[in-house]
Amino acid sequence: MVESNYDILGILEGSTEKEIRDAFRRLALQFHSDRGGENDQFIKIKQAYDDLKIGKKYPETDNEKLKNSRVYSGDSEADVRRKNQILGQELFKEMQAAQEWAAALNRSNSTGSRLFGSKTLGEIELERKATGALSIKGNFMAGNLTYDGPVIMQGSVTSPSWTEEYQTNIRLTHGDFKFVNPLENKYKIENGAKIVVDNGNAVVGNIYGRKFRVEDPVRVGVFQIQEHRTHISAPNGKIIAENLTNTVLVEADSIIVLNVEDDVMLSAREILFYGGKLTYDSVIELKQGGSIRFFENFSIQGLSGDAVIKLENGKKIRLFDLKTKKIKDLADQLVSNKQNYAKDATMVGHGFTITYEMLDNLSLKSTKKEKHGWASKFGFSKN
Repeated sequence: MVESNYDILGILEGSTEKEIRDAFRRLALQFHSDRGGENDQFIKIKQAYDDLKIGKKYPETDNEKLKNSRVYSGDSEADVRRKNQILGQELFKEMQAAQEWAAALNRSNSTGSRLFGSKTLGEIELERKATGALSIKGNFMAGNLTYDGPVIMQGSVTSPSWTEEYQTNIRLTHGDFKFVNPLENKYKIENGAKIVVDNGNAVVGNIYGRKFRVEDPVRVGVFQIQEHRTHISAPNGKIIAENLTNTVLVEADSIIVLNVEDDVMLSAREILFYGGKLTYDSVIELKQGGSIRFFENFSIQGLSGDAVIKLENGKKIRLFDLKTKKIKDLADQLVSNKQNYAKDATMVGHGFTITYEMLDNLSLKSTKKEKHGWASKFGFSKN
């Protein structure tokens, strides 16, 4: 008799989510290597727990594991691309069916749950709740999904790098897109996936893009850079994220982020940084009337000089200029002098705030070559 995932966790079939979670935690404490347990047994328990979270009753057989591995491997690059394209095509069809199923439940205001995909392709569970929210459990790997309501995500979101035809595109026409405890569960969005929230907020974890070299099909020994920019958009709402890394575009009315590294584009009216990094060719597009706030112990000297701030009126300011001209010291001076701009230069904790108006004035060149110092650049005269 084949051992089910329920058997592995020592619980009855049909157990609640809480009973499944409690059983996993109990066994994890017993078998985790940090507790002197057997690592192989812990891996088996963890896999059973992950399977049950998305409704998989039985673990994969050895043949299924082998079949899975062949989806992503091959003797040549062409073979890999061919097999992966088949995978993308099948997942694309599955997500079309998922979208139609969810829309039908929405129209009738009904609840229901259903698995899409397969053990070979990867399974995800969709559940339409009484509140109208769509719960997605499992990793979203390819295809389109449009939903008229909130989405609660328990899994990572990625996109196939082998073709643009089957790229991941998730769109919410209204409602919020939220990951469940993204930092604790290490959920991420990566590899060129696109999520658009028309009228709502997005609460996510880490966001990664991808760049890689591909050989030129005509010129031998010549390589091109192929880019898969991961794109998150909430034009009328807020995006809350942790780390944005390597070829990412995030645009919203307000963005709250920890760190930004390596070719990241941010576009918003208000941007709040809670970490200590803004580096490597990153670009901030600041909308008129907006501001950039650096919290905690963020030092302006820690900003990468090659990052750029673009204002909505087309002006550009290098962060190098802000560092060398000490705009933070200017903010302190404006506050102490109680000038008109003091409210815009408010210090927050140990951080500092830079407003659109300050940057717009900073970009204007003084005709007297700093004769009156910083005050002249901002339209002030010394009292």
